[in-house]
Amino acid sequence: MKKPVVKLVIKDLITGDDAKGELALSIKKFQLLEKKVILKDSIIFNLNDQIINFNSIIGTKENQLSLSQELSKKLQADLKKQKLKTKLMGGAGIVAVVGVVLLLK
Repeated sequence: MKKPVVKLVIKDLITGDDAKGELALSIKKFQLLEKKVILKDSIIFNLNDQIINFNSIIGTKENQLSLSQELSKKLQADLKKQKLKTKLMGGAGIVAVVGVVLLLK
């Protein structure tokens, strides 16, 4: 073989080896990017689940709040009724005691 041909063959072999190394690095980089995409998808899925859970919690808390407000209103109404009954019974009790005392005299 002639020297220029040998040089070209050696140059092609070196270039081929470099291309193989670059291809291997490109494949590793592509695999790493695929793993990152899978990880990001997983994170997005988990965050969407958290949003659904938080919305569910908010709905439950709103229901609890409305129930608590209803119970509070009902208790206030019952308290007013009980105070009125106590007032009437207290006054009637005094009148009954005074009536009994007057009858005994």
